[in-house]
Amino acid sequence: MPQTVLLAEDDRAIRNALERALTLEGYQVMAVADGVEALAQAHRNRPDVLLLDVMMPGIDGLQVCRVLRAEGDRTPVLMLTALVETADRIAGLDAGADDYVVKPFDVEEVFARLRALLRRTSPVEAAGAPAAEVPRPLPERFIEAAGIRMDPQARRAWRGARELELTRTEFELLELLVRNAGIVLDHSTIYDRIWGYDFGPGSKNLAVYVGYLRRKLDEPDAPQLIHTVRGVGYVLRED
Repeated sequence: MPQTVLLAEDDRAIRNALERALTLEGYQVMAVADGVEALAQAHRNRPDVLLLDVMMPGIDGLQVCRVLRAEGDRTPVLMLTALVETADRIAGLDAGADDYVVKPFDVEEVFARLRALLRRTSPVEAAGAPAAEVPRPLPERFIEAAGIRMDPQARRAWRGARELELTRTEFELLELLVRNAGIVLDHSTIYDRIWGYDFGPGSKNLAVYVGYLRRKLDEPDAPQLIHTVRGVGYVLRED
């Protein structure tokens, strides 16, 4: 079976070039353009290795890495970065990345670093015996954050013991916030992920749905969960 690479790069030319090169090298490639979609893909189809651009709109590569590590996901991560200062590289490693390549890069260096990362996580072969296939754990059915529990397969959600009655759009918006708990998602990122396009700065569509969700989530004497970051977007956290 070919090994799977999840590639997240917002520059279309670089993304397409890397996708072609990796495919020709024998990898199965899942290519996405931003960090939100990278997290969604990583949750749906766990890859063998992630190749993340550091600088992406909405959620950057460092935030993607932090979220996965916080969830206990130890899939190796190779960062692509145009930042060459030592402090920037340290920030990537502190976020949980395993290695990095500085742009502009030679694609052969990317291949070599990917091979090195994959060797570290491959099962060790006994002398004269083929490596045993290590079964992957199934993805968790439930996702949880800030007292919210969701079952995306059954499309059910609870705050504590109370089940929430949500429309399809409300459920998808809450799922996006829960999967990215603690991360401020900007308006354009949320519009793109939920509706597929940005309604523009004058639209109140998102604010209306956030209002619907708040009315269904909020409880007397309990902390508000969805917070507005003025001029930016929304974040789910339990203060």
